[in-house]
Amino acid sequence: MITATEDNEYYELTSPTALPKASGFLWNEKMMIHMNCRGYAVAQYMQPEPAKYSHAPNLEAKTFMQPEQPYYAHHPGRFLYVKDEESGEIFSAPYEPVRALPEQYTFAVGKHDILWKIRNRDILIEMSLSLPKDDTMELWRVKVTNLSPNRRKLSLYPYYTVGYMSWMNQSGEYNEQLQGIVCSSITPYQKYQDYSKVKEMNDKTFLLADRRPAAWEVNHEAFEGEGGIASPSAIHREELAKGEARYETPVAVLQYRLDLEPGAEESYRFLFGPAHNEEQIAGIKQKYFGGEDGFAAAEREYEEYVAEGRGCIEIATPDADLDNFVNHWLPRQMYYHGKTNRLTTDPQTRNYLQDNMGMSYIAPDIARNAFLTALSQQEASGEMPDGIILHKDAELKYINQVPHTDHCIWLPVCLSTYLDETNDYSLLEETVPYVGGKESGTVREHVDRAMNWLIQARDERGLNYINQGDWCDPMNMVGPKGKGVSGWLTIATAYAFSTWADICERSGKPEVARQYRLAAEETNAVANEYLWDGEWYARGITDDNVLFGISTDKEGRIFLNPQGWALMSGAADETKRKKLIQTVAEQLESPYGVEKLAPSYTSMREDVGRVTQKHPGSAENGAVYNHAAAFYIYALYLTGEQENAFRLLRKMIPGPDAEDILRRGQLPVFIPNYYRGAYRQYPKTAGRSSHLFNTGTVPWVYRSLIDGLFGLQGTPEGIRVRPQLPAEWQKAAVKRRFRGAELKVTFKREPEVKAVEVYLDGILAENGLIKDMQAGTAYEVLVKIPQ
Repeated sequence: MITATEDNEYYELTSPTALPKASGFLWNEKMMIHMNCRGYAVAQYMQPEPAKYSHAPNLEAKTFMQPEQPYYAHHPGRFLYVKDEESGEIFSAPYEPVRALPEQYTFAVGKHDILWKIRNRDILIEMSLSLPKDDTMELWRVKVTNLSPNRRKLSLYPYYTVGYMSWMNQSGEYNEQLQGIVCSSITPYQKYQDYSKVKEMNDKTFLLADRRPAAWEVNHEAFEGEGGIASPSAIHREELAKGEARYETPVAVLQYRLDLEPGAEESYRFLFGPAHNEEQIAGIKQKYFGGEDGFAAAEREYEEYVAEGRGCIEIATPDADLDNFVNHWLPRQMYYHGKTNRLTTDPQTRNYLQDNMGMSYIAPDIARNAFLTALSQQEASGEMPDGIILHKDAELKYINQVPHTDHCIWLPVCLSTYLDETNDYSLLEETVPYVGGKESGTVREHVDRAMNWLIQARDERGLNYINQGDWCDPMNMVGPKGKGVSGWLTIATAYAFSTWADICERSGKPEVARQYRLAAEETNAVANEYLWDGEWYARGITDDNVLFGISTDKEGRIFLNPQGWALMSGAADETKRKKLIQTVAEQLESPYGVEKLAPSYTSMREDVGRVTQKHPGSAENGAVYNHAAAFYIYALYLTGEQENAFRLLRKMIPGPDAEDILRRGQLPVFIPNYYRGAYRQYPKTAGRSSHLFNTGTVPWVYRSLIDGLFGLQGTPEGIRVRPQLPAEWQKAAVKRRFRGAELKVTFKREPEVKAVEVYLDGILAENGLIKDMQAGTAYEVLVKIPQ
């Protein structure tokens, strides 16, 4: 039912009903499309804020992507109706909206395109979706083949949802010169001052075809008639009515007539997307359909664009499915985040920094510039903003208007990965202005101020204030009065101090390093005094001085993040480590990963906030929230808990057995924001994927693989090899690209070896350190591991 192709370029699904939400996504730096196996789509583009060109049948809010996206009959989609002109029978591809079960079905998610092959009534439909590298539109191919021994007369109806565009003004018509449908609207506005922005928007949606249709329909209601979307009245007539929409909901439907001999085929190409005016659409038509084959050239260019996002490791282990995911899909997801900034003009600071932590492995120049951009928006006090402005007309929106207190800690944490990969300590001496431009300082001084801000933003006990949230956005009612504190942030601050101390020491600032190591020790001591609950660390203390996330709480008794970060920061000594790891296993681990908190809240707790209002087991309220799980996995590797770490890491990826994939409902082509949790409370829905591929999880998983599992972390001198392979692996191999060199690393368990031995080109490397590597040179590394 679910297999990878032989070259691992695609994952294929052979049923449209077994995993009805199975999907893939494509993007460029101006748009994104999340494409469902059954033909439903969620697409958005930037102008400069997120906008849509394919709408639902009701007025939609402009907001972020939704988890567990509900699909319904009139959800926006890309469909192809097929009618047998002789029998009158119809079916649709990929599957919706007719839902006629095909004789054969393949949905294939690739890195640069998404494909379908559907055989129904001896007609083969092949469809493909790709994007251009720079333009905002979808590139579609459709091929129809007659597999029967008889001549077939068919009508094809490509159907592209336009939907309810605007309550002010919407229309649509077929344009003979453009050979396509153009739908127009006016973005609603109230303030006359907004008109200057609105008039420049791309308020047209077009469907262009490379072949002239026999007929068309642009009026959604007229197309469906009494038959509805599953059996539209217009299709049961000989020819579409060539209608238009006049302040009515438009749709883009074309009709093609085919007369196919046995074995004959016909091919079509379509462009679907937004535009500002018909002149622009005419230019698009000329570029992609006129003269040289611009359509095929765009597909090739996009393939090359996506290929630029290859990771810095390729692995070969006893787990072939893990290899496939790590080699092909994980870096792709990481690249998407770093290249698009999640398609927002004001990414949350923590997201922006962590996404570029991931880009340190793929495109370090992009990461470097991102760190400088973020620091240029830092207050002179050292405080980091809630979001990073990336466009001159952007402003902080949504959650970025709510004050959070964690953004400073991500500076040293994320910079450390960049420095490990590049050894570019010159970055620390770059001069960057503070917001407003009245003061400037080196990157080093900026981070110092951020660390000192964390020291100042504390109560009399030395615990860090939470205000209206930390990493957990919806924990908004712990500290709005200015007294509540975050247990996690206090512990994470200690880790940030320790990480910054390491960076300072490596860059020739030993006195500063000692200062921050002392601050880390003092912060850890405070955490142990006020937050240790006997078996684990509390999550925080409310404005009313109520400790929560402790053993006496009936709900939200234990939170994952303080435990993992206590392992990172060193707050937990050996005794505490054993206790909290055992407790996490007992209370938070599920078959689908480790949950963020347990038991999940079932009703509002007003001194904690809206996180408690989310459905139990969803999102931050007790889901297997993969971002938090990745923190914990990384922490386990830092403390040598390699078996626990790998077990939990492997649970992030659907499969490999079919039962697990069916439970999650997702192909193993990305790590979702979460899988449903509350396993002990609601086991029926536990494990279900959110299908949301925007997540800070992926760079932490990559970091866990490099620093932890394979132990190939960079140092100023080179790479220190400290593998933590699971005991059952007798061998593994990794190609590691590092500072322009390539290492071919072979790991083998040897019965006579007492400790890890590392050989570089046959010579024993002292302390497992591989150094003096030259860019452009390949090296052979053998790592012998005790049995």
